[in-house]
Amino acid sequence: MEKHLNIDQLNKLIKTFCEDRDWDQYHNAKDLSIGIVTEASELLQLFRFKSNLEVDNMLTDETIRTEIGEELADILFFILRFAQKYNFDLSYELNRKVEINKKRYPISEYKGSNKKNTNDK
Repeated sequence: MEKHLNIDQLNKLIKTFCEDRDWDQYHNAKDLSIGIVTEASELLQLFRFKSNLEVDNMLTDETIRTEIGEELADILFFILRFAQKYNFDLSYELNRKVEINKKRYPISEYKGSNKKNTNDK
């Protein structure tokens, strides 16, 4: 198993994995979107009702880190599968979104702040 794969390699890995199992029939835009949210909710469940100190402790516990890593991988799986099936270039999309957000959240106004820009969108 390779440790570091780029997005194209990850897409090929997911595509082959799913095609080998004949899962295309189950992977439509709606169900893949549901999968993203479901897996993100499972990640959230690990942190629900935890204090910052408890979260810090969780992140140093190898068993819990493994659980967190598995949930992150599940989320990434569904994101990559959606992008792969529907021809989204995630590198392009992320770069484009960062450029949009640079304009929406100028450093001069938002540095050190996590408030949402409600002026547009």
